[in-house]
Amino acid sequence: MSKQWQVYLSGEIHTDWRERIVAGSKSENLKVSFSTPVTDHAKSDDCGVDILGKEENKYWHDNKGAGINAIRTQSLIKQADIVVVRFGDKYRQWNAAFDAGYATALGKSLIIMHDPELTHALKEVDRAANAVCQTPEQIVELLSYVVHE
Repeated sequence: MSKQWQVYLSGEIHTDWRERIVAGSKSENLKVSFSTPVTDHAKSDDCGVDILGKEENKYWHDNKGAGINAIRTQSLIKQADIVVVRFGDKYRQWNAAFDAGYATALGKSLIIMHDPELTHALKEVDRAANAVCQTPEQIVELLSYVVHE
């Protein structure tokens, strides 16, 4: 019986990179299941106060949301065989860096994806990764190689 690989797609939420990986994996008939964080930015930011009540202080507003989001993120990273983390150039993605570090601490296979311009800024993250890619298509090729029977 062939293994169904679990891949967690973490990181930047402003481009279609996740959809391209999922579509490419589907077209290659890869035995891969994907999971993601909540990618609706406003929903992710406000889940804590929407569920647990308003906060006047922005720190506590963000803290509530971060705690709730961590339930999902940590659980899905623990279940993953492979963690893919995409760093975009639009925002500082401290959460993506944290996810990469968390995955590394758990001994997960880690693939990092970013544009060449971010290589210097991400050199420590890249060093911890099993592979560093620049495109979703490279991720699909890599997954195809890894999960091939």
